[in-house]
Amino acid sequence: MVKIHAARFGDDALNLIGENSKVTKTVKAIRSINADYVPPIIGIGASAGGLEALEQFFAKVPAACGVAFVVIQHLDPDQQIMLPELLQLVTPLIVSLAGDRMKALPNRVYVIPPNKEMSIVHGKLHVLEPVAPRGLRLPIDGFLQALADDQHERAIGVILSGMGSDGTLGLRAIKENAGLAVVQSPNSAQFDAMPRSAIDAGLADFVAAPQELWGKIQAFLNHSPRGLHAVSDNRLTLKNQSALEQIITLLRERTGNDFTLYKNNTIYRRIERRMGLHQIDAIDHYVVYLRENLQEQDLLFKELLIGVTSFFRDPEIWASLKNNVIPVLLAEYPAGKKLRAWVSACSTGEEAYSLAVLFKEALAQSKCQQPFKLQIFATDLDQDAIDKARQGLYSASISRDMSEERLSRYFVVDGNGYRIKKDIRDMVIFALHNVIMDPPFTKLDILCCRNLLIYLSPELQKKLILLFHYSLTNHGILLLGNAETVGGFSHLFSAIDTTSRLYRRIISPFAANVDFPTKYFPDTSKVEIVEIKQSVINLQTLADQLLLQHYAPAAVLVNADGDILYISGRTGKYLEPAAGKANWNIHAMAREGLQFELISALKKAHNHPEAERVSGLTVLTDGGSQTFNLLVQVVDKPDALKGMVMVMFTDVAAAIAGETSGQSPNATQTLLRAERLQALDDLHALREEMQRSQEELQSANEELQSTNEELQSANEELTTSKEEMHSLNEELQTLNAELQVKLEDLSRVNNDMDNLLNSMEIATVFLDGLLNIRRFTSHICRLFKLIPADVGRPLSDIVTHLKYPELQHDVQDVMRTLVIIEKQVKANDGRWFKVRIMPYRTQNNLIDGVVITFIDNSETKQLQTELGSSHEKSE
Repeated sequence: MVKIHAARFGDDALNLIGENSKVTKTVKAIRSINADYVPPIIGIGASAGGLEALEQFFAKVPAACGVAFVVIQHLDPDQQIMLPELLQLVTPLIVSLAGDRMKALPNRVYVIPPNKEMSIVHGKLHVLEPVAPRGLRLPIDGFLQALADDQHERAIGVILSGMGSDGTLGLRAIKENAGLAVVQSPNSAQFDAMPRSAIDAGLADFVAAPQELWGKIQAFLNHSPRGLHAVSDNRLTLKNQSALEQIITLLRERTGNDFTLYKNNTIYRRIERRMGLHQIDAIDHYVVYLRENLQEQDLLFKELLIGVTSFFRDPEIWASLKNNVIPVLLAEYPAGKKLRAWVSACSTGEEAYSLAVLFKEALAQSKCQQPFKLQIFATDLDQDAIDKARQGLYSASISRDMSEERLSRYFVVDGNGYRIKKDIRDMVIFALHNVIMDPPFTKLDILCCRNLLIYLSPELQKKLILLFHYSLTNHGILLLGNAETVGGFSHLFSAIDTTSRLYRRIISPFAANVDFPTKYFPDTSKVEIVEIKQSVINLQTLADQLLLQHYAPAAVLVNADGDILYISGRTGKYLEPAAGKANWNIHAMAREGLQFELISALKKAHNHPEAERVSGLTVLTDGGSQTFNLLVQVVDKPDALKGMVMVMFTDVAAAIAGETSGQSPNATQTLLRAERLQALDDLHALREEMQRSQEELQSANEELQSTNEELQSANEELTTSKEEMHSLNEELQTLNAELQVKLEDLSRVNNDMDNLLNSMEIATVFLDGLLNIRRFTSHICRLFKLIPADVGRPLSDIVTHLKYPELQHDVQDVMRTLVIIEKQVKANDGRWFKVRIMPYRTQNNLIDGVVITFIDNSETKQLQTELGSSHEKSE
């Protein structure tokens, strides 16, 4: 059965299908029945140059599109608004100013009033008074975020021409809710800052000229994927299960990451979105498309990662961490300790840098004499996200995520964005890491894993919570997402702030069974497949059960130590509970007349594969005796019972037991009684000897148990050490990768620097803060007798060809006053050089030496001299 998404069928789509078609009638019936029907709502953000883009966009939208449009534009509050009238000239849709609590209707365009902000709740527009002062308002972000919260995956956002970055955060919210993000191509925009900001943030699903955008949106709206939501998360049709397994296999082969234990609904929503973008109707068709397009596999992989993050997301949580948690943590440690933190699923690094900034601020508040240090390990599956995080360069839109003070203190302006400062960058090490499959980081004081567990199955959530408990030190801090908890592991974590999802690790008397596999695959047998076949009553099975119940011999199943695991039939004639503390060992429960033979038979059965049989045994029962045969057999199959022992008791009829050869009943009874008494005496002596042997064996067993516990403890320590070595190796590999990246960057910068300096043919020497030589160009060797080994020596020790005795004094003046000095000096060979001495500034604007350049201007000096001579002669 095909599921109809009525909300996605526009009127133009119904017209194309036909007035009398079943789909058209069904959709219209749904609309008429559902009075609360909300059409697809598209939020459009525009600013400078946006009028032309809006006109081009709406000129392509038909009158019966079935969609409501909300236009959010930066408008001058002091000017009369003309936008509705201008748009009405180019579109058949009804254009009007938005009113408070106005319901969004299809085939209409709503324009934000000037000097207002807008929101939307349950499909109704809300016009609000602005809170932020003029110049700091972000109306596009505000409305798109509200649209994402209200419409979820049905939300559609469009960003057109404009300056600044308003709209980027709004599109991010829409993407987080699996909505559609559409952006005008920068080369078609009069002002490309807003479109480019959204594109650079990796948020755009479609990028095109304004007149082409509606066609792409219409194709998405008219698309209706089939078969994705026909079943629940745990009951999968064979067809859907097969398609899902194929997609997961393709992603695993392509990326090395397994999504088997991700929630099916999460995977389905993202697959459905990708199918909508490509207008693919059936999931099996998408499998074919995915198999033929490696780029689509990469895009689906990134889609499943849901890399949505921001600086100081949920500010109240970070405030609680800063003011209530970190100070308590620092108070428990000795001064100067280096703390360790792990930010798992860090995406592009915003959360890791937020933690570093927060730690700096908390440290400043504590006013420690010996400041603590924090080393943060930030990991993610996405290599592109890790590369961006390592750069530490973010768009200008991050200014909305933090105060101006934080922005200026921890970031520097870099082009059109902001770059994290070096002291914060050095606190974080980024690495590619799979929290499910790779060894964890250990001995952590803080572990942050926000908004990852909600996408994973309960089975995998439990595994990771146990893993986090293992990774943290005692009293270490665990920070989870708003919708995440430690579940049934309250004995491992105590809640610090349940609202903020902050937990503290505690030592539990119950050992946590941590799973450390490098690969993790679930038991696929747990997936329930829909089956129509029902079980059939088996007459033979019922008959077998009846026969076993009434005619099978009494038997018990024991382990190698004689402990009874299972009893079949009536065994009271052979076994009875021993007095005192309950003891389910067969040796303790055996009646008189059975103990000795039972010990012997069990011992023989363990030594030989054949069954051990003992006939004609007699035990004393309450008021009489019972003769029986004993059979002891070690179980070999099935594997679940291998090594256990089956003990069976078979009664012997009284007539057979009483048969004798030529003796009268009385004589036979007397003989049997005498033999029994003698046997009882022998058994008593044997029992005493056995008791002594058991005591000796018990003592030896206790010693062995103690030794075994010591060995087990040593083995656990070795296992823990092995895991720590794995984790340490992982950290070393992470550090090595980070250093390798830095070395490559440094080598590239050095090569650029050398080529630049040599190409300019300017003699240059760099001095450090102590006025020792740091580096120099090859051209300086013509003026100073320098060799590579002179690096690190004072410049004053080097012989020069310049007549410049005050060079050292001038260099010191520049270091002291920071004022640039320029002079003309003469060389011994008569050439003239322009000398320029200037301070050496670091990236953080610190003075760390001087730079001296020497430019040969002998020709200029010669021309000046000749010009002076000519002037004198003319006079």
